[in-house]
Amino acid sequence: MRAVGLMSGTSLDGVDAALVDIRPRGSGYDVRLDRFITVPFSTRARSRLLAALTLRGPDLSELVALDHLVGEMFAAAARKVAPGEAVDFIASHGLTAFHDGVLRRTFQIGDPYRLREELGATVVFDFRRADCAAGGHGAPLVPYVDALLFTSSERNIVALNIGGIANVTVLEAGAAAAPRAWDTGPGNMLLDAFVRGRTDGRWNFDADGAAAAQGRANEGVVTELIAREASFLALGPPKSTGRERFGAQCLEAHADLMAAMSLEDGCATLCAFTAATIAQSLAAHGPLAPLVIASGGGVHNRALLTMLRERLGRDDAALALSSDFGVDPDAKEALAFALLGYETLRGRPANVPAATGAAHPAVLGAIAPHGLADVLTKMSAEVAANESA
Repeated sequence: MRAVGLMSGTSLDGVDAALVDIRPRGSGYDVRLDRFITVPFSTRARSRLLAALTLRGPDLSELVALDHLVGEMFAAAARKVAPGEAVDFIASHGLTAFHDGVLRRTFQIGDPYRLREELGATVVFDFRRADCAAGGHGAPLVPYVDALLFTSSERNIVALNIGGIANVTVLEAGAAAAPRAWDTGPGNMLLDAFVRGRTDGRWNFDADGAAAAQGRANEGVVTELIAREASFLALGPPKSTGRERFGAQCLEAHADLMAAMSLEDGCATLCAFTAATIAQSLAAHGPLAPLVIASGGGVHNRALLTMLRERLGRDDAALALSSDFGVDPDAKEALAFALLGYETLRGRPANVPAATGAAHPAVLGAIAPHGLADVLTKMSAEVAANESA
C-alpha cells in the first residue's frame, strides 16, 4: 500500500509529510520511506495558531476557521510529497488544539474532508480519542511503531522523540514485556517560546542550538524549575502533557528565574532543563543501561544533544540517532501515523495500554472513505499473500 502520513507537532514549525510504502511481512511490516518533506507554516499562520492555542483557547469561530486552514495546509503538503502520484490512503494526525491526558480529553484540527476532496483518497484521522474513550491518555501512540522499528533481542532500547514535548518508549531486550511509554516533559517548546520572546519574533527557534552553545546553563535555575514543575515531572507513567502545561505561559510563570539571563544563557539553561528531565525520568522509570535512539526536531540542536549525552552517560545509557538505524529523525512520526492508519483500515488495535493507561487495546482512528472497497480489497490481498508466504 502507498500511503501519505501527515503530522504537525507541538513545536508548530509546519506540516511533516511522508510518502510511505507499507507491506505486511511476517508478524510485522516492511516499511519504506519513499519521500519526506516539511512544509513550514507561514508567519501569519503560525502567529494565528500561537495566539489561539493558549490556556484560554480560541473562540469557536476561530477554532472552526483554523480547522479549515490547517486542513488546507495538510492537503498542500500531501500534494507536494506525492505530486501527481496515486496513493491508497492518507493518515493524518492533525494538529493538537487541546490535550489533557488526565481528564482523557484531546482534540486535533485539520479538516480531513478537505484532504479527501483535494487528494481523492481515503483519509484516516482522529487517532487519539479512541484511546481516551478506553480510559487512556490518548498519548503516546507512536510506541506501537517504535516496537516494530527498534526492538532488539540483545539490548534494552529507549526510543526518544524530542518535539515540542519529549517522550520515550521503553523496549526491553527481546520484547519480553509490552512497550512502556510516557511524556517526560518539555522538548523544544519552552526553548522556542523563549527565543521568540527575546528576539521579538525574529527567530522562532535556536537553529542548531547555536545560541545555547554560546551560553552557560544555570544549574541552580534548572533545579528550581524541576522543583516547581514537580507536580508533573515527579509523576510515574503513564502520563502525557502538552502546550497546556509547558507552553509560553510556563515561561511567564517562571519569569523571575529567567528575566536576568542573556539570550544565550537562557537557551543553554532551557536545553539543560529538557536534558535533565529526560535523563531523570529514564533513571527513575526506564531500563538499565539502555541505548537511547533519538528522533524529532530536537536532534538538530547540538547543544541539547551534548547535554543529553553527558547526563545519560551518568546512568550508563548511550545516545544514538534514529538515522543510525535507517529512520529519518524528522520523518519518524509522520511515517508512524501512516502505519497506524494501515492498522485502522485492517481493524486492528494499535494503542499500547501499558503506555497510555487504557483499559484495553483499541482500534484507533476514524475513516473518511473514498473508494474504500478497492482499498480494502487490495489490503486483503496483501495480507493474504503474506500469510501464505
